[in-house]
Amino acid sequence: MQMVKKSFIVLIVAWLGVLVLMPKQELYYKLEEELAKQDIKLNEAKISEGLFSLTLDQVNVYYKGINVATIEEVSLCSMLFYSSIELRSLQMDDSLKTIVPQITEKALLSHSILSPLNVSVDASGSFGSMAGNIDLSERTVRLDFNESKKIGMLKPQLKQDEKGWFYETSF
Repeated sequence: MQMVKKSFIVLIVAWLGVLVLMPKQELYYKLEEELAKQDIKLNEAKISEGLFSLTLDQVNVYYKGINVATIEEVSLCSMLFYSSIELRSLQMDDSLKTIVPQITEKALLSHSILSPLNVSVDASGSFGSMAGNIDLSERTVRLDFNESKKIGMLKPQLKQDEKGWFYETSF
């Protein structure tokens, strides 16, 4: 029994050590490099590193050199078995307001090792609330709009079923 207890304590301490000592900023810079290959550039005002998280403040998103969005705060959190990205106050450029919702108050993308090929998406904003799933094995995205407030600009891209409006695509 003592051996099991000691092994368990060593595993917990090693896990916490990896989480605390993980090079969070370097991983973020690697993410920026990968996004740059798709002509997406991020410009943040401030980067704050926590024990388990990385927070970016005032992030401007550029696509092919054009500012398309501003995000007040991005929080990246990883526990190795569970990771999440939380966006607060995502404001799209005025030129895109006919295609996408202008303001997203909060968005959360989460990934768990229990379902490694699925990413769950939850968001709320000027369009109401939305929940969805990204299936990496099938390469599909499905977003269900629970409360459809101002989705007039999205309706040409949405489909309707018995549960309500949804968006579905493959990549």
